[in-house]
Amino acid sequence: MSIQLGKLCSCIIQQHFGEVVRMVADDLFAAVSKTLPMIVKSTELSKSEVCKALAVLIKFSLARYQPNKSSTAYEYILDYERILMVLRYPRYVHLIQTKYGHESAILTEELLRSGYQTASYIILKATSISDVKDKNTITTLRQKFSDLVGMNYFIRTPEPKLIETNKELFMLEHEDSKLFQMPELDLRMLLDLQEGKTSKAPDEGIHWMVNLEKFHLDFRDAIMLNAVERLIDANAAECLKYLLQLMYTRTKPWEMVSNPIPLVELKQLCEKKSSNLELIKFLDQYVAVIESVNFLSKYGDMGGGQYTLNMKKILEQLNWSCIENIITEKYGSKAVRIFRVTRLKKFIEQEDIQKEAMVPAKEAKQLTYKLLEENFLQIQTFRKPGGGNAGAPKSFFLFYVNQPQIVSMLLEICYKSLYNSITRSTHDKTVNKRLIEKSQRLDSIVEAMKERGESEEYIAEIQETLTPPEKEILQKVKIRVKSLYSAEIGIDETIFLLKLYQQYQKK
Repeated sequence: MSIQLGKLCSCIIQQHFGEVVRMVADDLFAAVSKTLPMIVKSTELSKSEVCKALAVLIKFSLARYQPNKSSTAYEYILDYERILMVLRYPRYVHLIQTKYGHESAILTEELLRSGYQTASYIILKATSISDVKDKNTITTLRQKFSDLVGMNYFIRTPEPKLIETNKELFMLEHEDSKLFQMPELDLRMLLDLQEGKTSKAPDEGIHWMVNLEKFHLDFRDAIMLNAVERLIDANAAECLKYLLQLMYTRTKPWEMVSNPIPLVELKQLCEKKSSNLELIKFLDQYVAVIESVNFLSKYGDMGGGQYTLNMKKILEQLNWSCIENIITEKYGSKAVRIFRVTRLKKFIEQEDIQKEAMVPAKEAKQLTYKLLEENFLQIQTFRKPGGGNAGAPKSFFLFYVNQPQIVSMLLEICYKSLYNSITRSTHDKTVNKRLIEKSQRLDSIVEAMKERGESEEYIAEIQETLTPPEKEILQKVKIRVKSLYSAEIGIDETIFLLKLYQQYQKK
């Protein structure tokens, strides 16, 4: 945990949940865990306000609770990693929209808005948003919800279990057998619930939440597929897609190295699912090329050859590419050559860097020490007995690269950048709030006039109530906010990649 991460989490909570929840989240961030009386004392809020704030954080899985060591009370812990994922909610909805359509996206968005909720509530809520509110709409949404559960995008919430040492306290635990078990939702009962004929839901007590781990698997696979497509071509990316499908049938998704995948099975799957004749014809060559860029490793020769996917190694490579791109943007191509030479040589002296990187001596020295200053390079000092000066020790310096340290540093920079971007965007919206609201009101009035069939002249006259200077300011604000939002998405993608690297390094 760091100061920059704390500021970013505080900013996100403030933006989405308000001041009181932010105060409680800040208090929890500053401690490993706290009990309710401790939070009330340190925040100086009322017990009721703290309870409501904790309920919000727990509902959206941004905090969790557990019995303390003596099992006499609950202690609350902030899940700051989960807070960062709030920024990804639009990406989760967009992924479902792209893969499974508009209805599935509505269901996902409503479940994200609710934190956790019953299937019947989400289906009826999505029905009320839809343009058509009839029996067929409910049937379609019920099926879509069931499909998303079947594909593990929705997961059941953990259920309370009493602990043995104190029967008044309980822990939240998942029942593995029921994680993705969809309850029976009778259509007649759903219709009665919608029309207000009954108040009892058919699935009362069975709550669902969005399974973020499944989305992150899709994001991880997309990064790998895009990387292979850029390195080789679209056919190689399609080949890797089928390899990933085979990997999931025999290996846990987050394992560092997959179990061996026979080439024969890959050929059969490609012939069955792909219409790409070029891929099927040259499959052996594509596998060999993917192996040459270290995305595959040969395991054995049985069954025409067996291959494994080493996720840890792949993520290391992708992170090296990310780091080198950042150095290129900040310091230029010569600095990247110096960095790459140092990385490949593991330990190297200053004189050897300029020779290997083929950079003039003065410039190589400047760039090397600039990278050292910015923590992209590290230096190791060695002392050994000297030759001629009465046994005086001689020191020499070797430069090296510490990837985990660079990743941690870049994460801090990303947190700071993301915080600055969100703060600036919020500031622009606040300063120009009156103008933005005026523009929105005007747009709704014009839309209503068009529906009524008003004349173009009259509509144009109404639109002129927004003066040219106001239009110019509004346009600049929109462009800046849009640009900042695009930057936020890019920074979050970088954070996701760096976090993936750290996740695999811990295993």
